[in-house]
Amino acid sequence: MITVYSAGLVVPVTAPPIPDGAVAVRDGRIVHVGERAWVLRSLAERGAAYDEVHWPGILTPGLVNAHTHLQYTGMAVVGQGQYAGFDDWVAAFDPVYEGGRDWAADAAAGAELALRSGTTAVADVVTDPSAASALHDARLHGITYWEVMSWTNADWARTGRAQVERALDALPTPPGSGLSPHAPYSLDIEPLLEIPDIVRERGGRIHIHLGEAAFENEFAHEHPQAWHTAGLASFQELRQAGFGTSATEFVDQLGVLGPDCHIAHGVYMSARDRAILRERRTTVALCPRSNAVIGLEEPPIAAYLREGSPIAVGTDSLSSSPSLDLMADVAELARVARSQGYTDRDLHARLLGAATIGGAHAMGIDVGPDRTGYLAVGALADLTFFDVPAGPEAIAELVESGTGRAAATIVAGEVRWAASGFPTAPDPERAERDEGRPSSRRFAPRSGAGGEE
Repeated sequence: MITVYSAGLVVPVTAPPIPDGAVAVRDGRIVHVGERAWVLRSLAERGAAYDEVHWPGILTPGLVNAHTHLQYTGMAVVGQGQYAGFDDWVAAFDPVYEGGRDWAADAAAGAELALRSGTTAVADVVTDPSAASALHDARLHGITYWEVMSWTNADWARTGRAQVERALDALPTPPGSGLSPHAPYSLDIEPLLEIPDIVRERGGRIHIHLGEAAFENEFAHEHPQAWHTAGLASFQELRQAGFGTSATEFVDQLGVLGPDCHIAHGVYMSARDRAILRERRTTVALCPRSNAVIGLEEPPIAAYLREGSPIAVGTDSLSSSPSLDLMADVAELARVARSQGYTDRDLHARLLGAATIGGAHAMGIDVGPDRTGYLAVGALADLTFFDVPAGPEAIAELVESGTGRAAATIVAGEVRWAASGFPTAPDPERAERDEGRPSSRRFAPRSGAGGEE
């Protein structure tokens, strides 16, 4: 049985917006995308039976949250504060984290919040084993990343690598899996060198916090020689020795970056750093509300846009952000981009793309048999409906004020959440009105004409 989801405006992201559009879904995948009249006619010509669900607002691909920690959902008391910088935030975070939580329950609650705000795929960074099944249990798409931090070279060689390999192999699938070396300053060189190999030999993904702390910024070198010939054990030692190499160049030299890696935050990035990311085909997941709570600078979104850098959007966790509603971060990025002087007319389309196919691309799930992040034939039927009028400025309104306006979330063709008023049942009166068919819940077109089934 085919379900046709029609809307006042369908936004495929990889094709022009379609007024009065429709997406036909069968067995969890998209079989048609186009003008509603064309989709229905195509189904009729094939003699295909279908139900129709209509929404007068906007239909987009499911949102993709490219950076969060679902297990910290129960730490909202931290994220509701305002801090004077990274160290100040850590001082508030650590006591709450060390006090212990039911990480499995908190991660499950985070997955539910994601669904309720229109998110269908997530890059979830996991620190505690009990939270590792959140995406799997919620049947969300994306990647579960096991976080790796605080390993010295010696401890890594003794027990670290074996522990991390066991943790990675224990992650439940689907969805996909990977490793998240926490940050350049929280691991010595040997684990940073070997983590990419561990992931790549298994065909997994890499995700690292980079450019989140001002400490990672590039500054003038005090020594002429290259840092990687100086026998240093870590980025911390590099800084103590007076080298001004940026954290981005540091991890690039260690082979961390690449098309199978994406970074979180990317706030403290020079033009050279951003060029490295582009050269390595590495996406940056921007989390502006988290940066603001912690007390960091705003991400250089205007520069990323002008330079053509691949970008995605993340909420980070409730320990540093007011909500898991991705559209709130999209709206903040629009505001920041304009404040930084970005005036091109493509702003809204590019930010919506960042929140959908951009996040999917960051995790490598925009290609292959289970591709998502856009509306096209053969892709997974991951859809989000928004309560935004389908007028000429609909996409701009969605980007700038789409927070809290998700109306329904569909994952692989299944309605997983719907707001009050969303028509989860077909509308036979609409079909009768528009197609001249007898009123019925299900329609089986034959020879181009509708017939009741």
